[in-house]
Amino acid sequence: MSDSFDRVRQLLRRLPGLGQRSAERIALHLLVEQPESCAALVDALRDAALHVGRCEVCGNVCETGPDKTGGICRICADASRDHALVCVVEQVPDLLAMEKAAAFRGVYHVLHGKLSPLRGIGPEALNMAALRARILSGSVLELILALSNDIEGEASCHYIQDQIAAGVELKVSRIGFGIPSGGGIGYADPVTLRSALDGRRSI
Repeated sequence: MSDSFDRVRQLLRRLPGLGQRSAERIALHLLVEQPESCAALVDALRDAALHVGRCEVCGNVCETGPDKTGGICRICADASRDHALVCVVEQVPDLLAMEKAAAFRGVYHVLHGKLSPLRGIGPEALNMAALRARILSGSVLELILALSNDIEGEASCHYIQDQIAAGVELKVSRIGFGIPSGGGIGYADPVTLRSALDGRRSI
């Protein structure tokens, strides 16, 4: 293999979910089997690198300015959604799974992780301050915690309830029914997610 091919393969391997064989197949597809698709992908990535960032309200993916600020995602901009009902998720793929399930008409808040002292992930490393600001604005009536059913997810839920939502009159609930122990939202099927939302409990 050429040095250029090896460099592309090694960079692809750094992406989450791609092993050596997957990275190799993608590199071969782009550079050898379908080289005409490579230029379009490079252009799309270059444009996205300049104009895609985090929603300044919820942390979801959205169009932004070149400085990565000033963007509001389509969900937060949708007046037909219930903005008083906020579902807190760990990552954007969890939000996408909830949307595919078509079981939720509120809005979201993406933490971009969960508390993990052992890995050095504290509240300041997550999107907690923005969540506190949303709660203090008085526009949120219910907070649904849709976090993983594991130790780190539990710790994050307790922190949100005890610190982020402290001193504010609002309902805090947590999905749980249908989500297996240790399971993540992004891996659940639509029926399970609907059951989890319907079976949420106050905490």
